[in-house]
Amino acid sequence: MFLETKKIYSSVILSSRRNKVVRKNIINKNIFSQRRKINSLIVAIMFAWMFRSDSNFAKQPKGESKMNSKKNDIMLRKAYADGTFGQIHYRFSGKKESTNFPLICLHPSPLSGIVYDNWLIEMGKDRFSLAPDTPGYGGSDTPKSPPSIGDFSDAMIAFMNSLGLDRVDIMGYHTGSLTSADLALRFPERIRKIVMISAPVFDDEIIKEYSSRINKPAPAFADALAQTAENIREKGKDMFRDVPTDERYEDFSIERIRHFRTTNWGFRAAFSYNFTDALSKVQQPILILNPEDDLWHLTPLAEPFLNDGKIHNLPGWTHGHLDAYTKEMASIVREFLDN
Repeated sequence: MFLETKKIYSSVILSSRRNKVVRKNIINKNIFSQRRKINSLIVAIMFAWMFRSDSNFAKQPKGESKMNSKKNDIMLRKAYADGTFGQIHYRFSGKKESTNFPLICLHPSPLSGIVYDNWLIEMGKDRFSLAPDTPGYGGSDTPKSPPSIGDFSDAMIAFMNSLGLDRVDIMGYHTGSLTSADLALRFPERIRKIVMISAPVFDDEIIKEYSSRINKPAPAFADALAQTAENIREKGKDMFRDVPTDERYEDFSIERIRHFRTTNWGFRAAFSYNFTDALSKVQQPILILNPEDDLWHLTPLAEPFLNDGKIHNLPGWTHGHLDAYTKEMASIVREFLDN
């Protein structure tokens, strides 16, 4: 009797333990299932947030750069359009459908539209702003022979046509100032207002001095690198002292020797162009900004040739001012363009 009772008791105990194990397994499975559902829900929420309609992440196409990180920042984009010598690489910002006239910015030689990076972001807040690389510089295709200022202008008109831009405001910087004058003179129906950063008014003495340099054959690549390094060691940023960081200046330096074979072509075009004659015939409003750079003393010589223009001196500012004084410059330029 005792043994049977013991067997029955043992059977009850074993059954109870088995039930506990079964219940525990069921509970564990339920917990695992609930956790899996929660994890799936979390993942779904994360994807919904990342690709929601107002998300910057969802709106940013592949390959676009973003200079700042706030949600509503204006973005700097890069693209290619057609020109007379092949493709033209350009930077742009802002909306093409803006009610303000588009602003096309032409860079100095031998740089590229890189000088306008921060400027485009600022001006893109209220207008479509673009900075094409002159043929032979930056990312644009190189002509087979040295172009003239007129050739640069033709390339810019082809660029405008490629993008469907009918009438624009133009901003030129050094060599770009010459091209902007030529554009305004030859295509008055396409150019509304002109902003120039410095006016390259060269006299015969300056032309004679520089002609021997700019017509020399291109240096060897190793020599171009060595000369760049030597200049940085001896002079630092020199007249680019307004460039805010060493890294930014290094980017400028790389861009300057990127096309070392055709570096002088922009200067050849500039020295062979009759700038004062063009200025005297341009009828559109012109604002000439005069920073204290290498053309500081020459720019005022343009004043007698202006029909509808003025010179705004910027003492103490030099190359790099578009980075160092972006908002101050934008205030001056907007007042001119919008009024």
